[in-house]
Amino acid sequence: MQAGDKVKFTFAKKEMEGQVVRVFSKTVYIRADFPKDKGKIIKRKISELK
Repeated sequence: MQAGDKVKFTFAKKEMEGQVVRVFSKTVYIRADFPKDKGKIIKRKISELK
């Protein structure tokens, strides 16, 4: 997994897609477009991503 990759993650029981911004040993920062907040950056564990 590298910066710029597209990944899918769960948010509020829905599948969403985002772009990886930063990668650390156990966590990933993802930029995703939410309906009312475009370009929001969220943090997820690598083990939670599909």
